[in-house]
Amino acid sequence: MAAPTVVLLPIWAAGHLMSMLDNGKRLLARSGGALSLTVLVMQAPTEEDRSEVAGHIRREKASGLDVRFHHLPAVDPPRDYVGIEEFVSRFVQLHADHVKAAISALTCPVAAVVLDFFGTTLFDVCRELSVPAYVYFAADAAFYALLLRLPALHEEVTVEFGEMEGMVDLPGLPPVPPSSLPLPVMDKKNPNYTWFVYHGRRFMEADGFIINTVVELEQSVLAAIADGRCTGGIPAPTVYPVGPVLSLSSSSRAEQPHDCVRWLDAQPPASVVLLCFGSVGFFTATQAHEVARGLERSGHRFLWVLRGPPAAGALQSTDANLGELLPEGFLERTKEKGMVWPTKAPQKEILAHAAVGGFVTHGGWNSTLESLWFGVPMVPWPLYAEQHLNAFTLVAYMGTAVAMEVDRKRNNFVDASELERAVKALMDGDSDDGRKVREKAMEMKAACRKAVQEGGSSYSAMSRLSEDIGKGAVRMSH
Repeated sequence: MAAPTVVLLPIWAAGHLMSMLDNGKRLLARSGGALSLTVLVMQAPTEEDRSEVAGHIRREKASGLDVRFHHLPAVDPPRDYVGIEEFVSRFVQLHADHVKAAISALTCPVAAVVLDFFGTTLFDVCRELSVPAYVYFAADAAFYALLLRLPALHEEVTVEFGEMEGMVDLPGLPPVPPSSLPLPVMDKKNPNYTWFVYHGRRFMEADGFIINTVVELEQSVLAAIADGRCTGGIPAPTVYPVGPVLSLSSSSRAEQPHDCVRWLDAQPPASVVLLCFGSVGFFTATQAHEVARGLERSGHRFLWVLRGPPAAGALQSTDANLGELLPEGFLERTKEKGMVWPTKAPQKEILAHAAVGGFVTHGGWNSTLESLWFGVPMVPWPLYAEQHLNAFTLVAYMGTAVAMEVDRKRNNFVDASELERAVKALMDGDSDDGRKVREKAMEMKAACRKAVQEGGSSYSAMSRLSEDIGKGAVRMSH
């Protein structure tokens, strides 16, 4: 008798796909062989994304775990979309018939379907097949709370959020300035906003929410969600805070250390500030010049992963042309103190390095968790998606980051003097702000590591999830 399977339906973006897979593998391990994993793979919309997904799948297949990959037939992607949130939501929706056929064809019992949070349109398929539906949420609980609260906020705030008087009330968090809301929420006439309200409404239909966070990081937010304070007193689905879900097994130990790591080996402990902005973050020459000036004037050592704008029609940033992006003579003047790396860098290995003392980051949630796991305090520089809200929670709620003034009206522009101030506040030994965020980051590091160990909060949440999913197995009627 085949073990009941958990069907994962990730989207192709690396921050979503890998996080959901890593969580699935933990669930597999915790079930002690009682469950198996089936991953339904959507054919990603671009060639670049397809080859990246294929690479991830090859590595997973080589790991020898009980994970089956089933490729869904390709669909024609939407052409007339306004933004990425609308595109992804509609693209997933177009797979409904393929998903239904793939799940119906499984010969083993299906314990649950786990959807990405952009996949709430597929709750209908789960309902038709009478299979429990869970959502894997690769962001933090604060963002989940906002999405749950959004359908009601939409009615309460009749103007654009940017024009409202006062603060946004988000239970469990300090009052949120409207300027810290996620980008897709800043324009109510935009289909991206409409989709966020839609997902927030449909989240209530889930059998459970698996969130990549740690109770100790977001205690009051998780309590507010559990008490129904984000949903007008109606109980929200059960939350399983199972984070930090990070894939930390480094396969490259036998190989030569990376150039960045070798450079760090020669630097004093906690002396280097890392600047790195995710797979989509890039700078124009104007902005790169400001960063260069700010770093040089701060006097601190730095490792700057600098990327150039994406190719036409692509999302991922490209390798930087340093000659075009940096001020004349900058590399020469800073060669004793700094390193500019123009292509992808092994961020986790860098954050794990003793020489790194601070992190200027776009504040994507995976990067944030990596930083907290290694106890590195941050300066958030939000660029897109929910990163402005992350920046707010890191500074005002968790206390693990020094604030930096980012001009949203000028495409998140930061002046040299502001970067210089923030880097000094973060890195100077005698700075009060720096001391506080360093202490808090070390506290969070301890909390994160304790949470995933036996008896910890995330370990226990994963055990509950495994039990609850195990109860739900449904046999497909063939």
